[in-house]
Amino acid sequence: MISRCELQNRASNKAFAKITMLKIDLKHLEEDIKLNNTGPISMQELELLLKGTKIELQVWRYITELIEKSNKE
Repeated sequence: MISRCELQNRASNKAFAKITMLKIDLKHLEEDIKLNNTGPISMQELELLLKGTKIELQVWRYITELIEKSNKE
């Protein structure tokens, strides 16, 4: 088993990594929409992906905030 401190550090690292990847995904989705580069999906589906990714980023930021608050306790 790992210590609580190590667990919190690992959780924090994973959350920040996820946020970084979501930011990259957002950038690519926004660029694809701007360039009308939809590939095999429709523009509407691409816009839904963008919306879902923004929500996912918001959720992970909240999770990170909770982890950081628990690290201070």
